Amino acid sequence: MSGDERYTIGELARRTGLSVKTIRFYADHGIVPPSDRSPAGYRLFDAAAVAQLELVRTLRELGVDLAAIRRVVDRQVPLHEVAATHAEALAAQIRVLRLRQAVLTVAARRGAGPSEVDDLHRLAQLTAHERTQLVDDFLDSVFAGDPPTYPGVLVSMTPELPDDPSAEQIQAWIELAELCRDPAFRASMRRLARQHATDNDVPGLPRPDAVALVRHGAAAALAAGLDPSGDEAEPVVAAVTDRYARLHGLAGDADLRQRLLDRLVLANDPRRDRYLDLLSVINGWSGGSPVAPAVDWFVRALRARMSLAAGSQPNQVIA
Repeated sequence: MSGDERYTIGELARRTGLSVKTIRFYADHGIVPPSDRSPAGYRLFDAAAVAQLELVRTLRELGVDLAAIRRVVDRQVPLHEVAATHAEALAAQIRVLRLRQAVLTVAARRGAGPSEVDDLHRLAQLTAHERTQLVDDFLDSVFAGDPPTYPGVLVSMTPELPDDPSAEQIQAWIELAELCRDPAFRASMRRLARQHATDNDVPGLPRPDAVALVRHGAAAALAAGLDPSGDEAEPVVAAVTDRYARLHGLAGDADLRQRLLDRLVLANDPRRDRYLDLLSVINGWSGGSPVAPAVDWFVRALRARMSLAAGSQPNQVIA
């Protein structure tokens, strides 16, 4: 292609694949001005116009507005500055779209009605300060203004939604926020926190709670498919209850088994597991194994033995 070649709008259209109407529009707005005119008065364009039209098409496909494109082609502003500005704008749009996607996904999954969709949308749009207030209020209600002895407990229960969350993290936040506002869940977690505080109301390092002991002690039995009411479960129940008694300085009697059962029944709230799962998604933590199967197995094993023990007592009525 020689440097003095000239092209009509029709020839430019064939070379670039753009329509005559589009090229005429760019020429009329001074974005790709003609370099000359034919004797008949038709606009003519030089070889640089081909490359310029390719640039304009690329920038338009990337969403750059015409005013910015004109500043670029007129060399009023460097291309990289325009690219950076529009990249930031696109990032903001993507965040908004991701939020909308998350809300609509949750709404569709639940079959939500108009009022629930509105509530989901409000939760998704909370500012960082508002999210912190909601979570702080939840944790205050759980610990009743009396922070746990070990600050790590609060950290392990606090969601930290990143500045640029994924749609999955936004969905997890919406559900966790709903749990935080649920009075029944707050009350359940408050009772659990009170029991945990009672179990650790002794000097020394923090000790495993009932759930941690059961998850560790019953894992093998659960994996092996042992019948919780069968004789083969007895060593597992004995080992866990004995360790719980030693850690808390308690006698290994029927009262201890009742105390352990009370803690496990309260802890076996599926909402607790769900809160921890959602927390892992929001904070980007690796998800731990669910505790519900092991707790459920051990509760059935413990109840079976307590029922047998109660039945062996004369004149004992089993509730």
